[in-house]
Amino acid sequence: MSREKSLRTEGIVLRRTDFGEADRLLTLYTRDYGKIKALAKGARKPNSRKTGHVELFMRTEFMIATGRDIGVVTQAELVENYPALRDDLVRTTYAAYAVELLDKFTADEDKNPALYALLQEGLGWMNEGDNLLLAARYYELRLLSLVGYQPQLFYCVFSNEPIEQEEQFFSAEMGGLLRPQYHKEDRRSRAISASAVKVLRYLQTHAWEGVRPLQLRRDLHTELEQVLHYYITFLLERHLKSVDFLHRLRREANLFDHE
Repeated sequence: MSREKSLRTEGIVLRRTDFGEADRLLTLYTRDYGKIKALAKGARKPNSRKTGHVELFMRTEFMIATGRDIGVVTQAELVENYPALRDDLVRTTYAAYAVELLDKFTADEDKNPALYALLQEGLGWMNEGDNLLLAARYYELRLLSLVGYQPQLFYCVFSNEPIEQEEQFFSAEMGGLLRPQYHKEDRRSRAISASAVKVLRYLQTHAWEGVRPLQLRRDLHTELEQVLHYYITFLLERHLKSVDFLHRLRREANLFDHE
């Protein structure tokens, strides 16, 4: 944490844990300092002025007093509360995935304003949008690019030859597409249809306003999700809890109306 006596910054609450009898320990992703931890004293008290400003996913303007150890929240003023992300279980789960993904790909105090802007925008898409599957895929690709793992979708990662309009293979280890004749170079690579390649390229090279109107078949959504989760799982060397919960939610409640 900065050696300044106090910090003023906008941040989004990624995680929170109970601390002591009435406090909360917050993990924030901030615009100016990256990921930091701060203690919100008294935040669990019903009459605390901080309570309504330090909930999960909220975008808040913070004043944080710094010390030798962890900073202490002295002021918190709500900027955006994204209400649907707490009122709707499916949207809540997508938001949890968005913040967990960012959390796992970032180190403490590694400033990245573009990543903060993506998180802010992504939560907005999941709060208001009517196609959560598409928003999640777009968010994943943008995040991967910003943290240095943008998948190569235009040239073969083994031969550097241009990718043709045909079924290809995706190699998580090599970080992109393999032409069919080279898929044995990574025996764990996965087949990917020409349609899925076309959509991924479009998502990677267009702004959200141009992507949002896309209407994709359910099987294409499923293929895109499987390919990107295969890549992300390889990079992180773990499965994300929010993904497992989302899949279970789908199976048990058959909740697809939001997507």
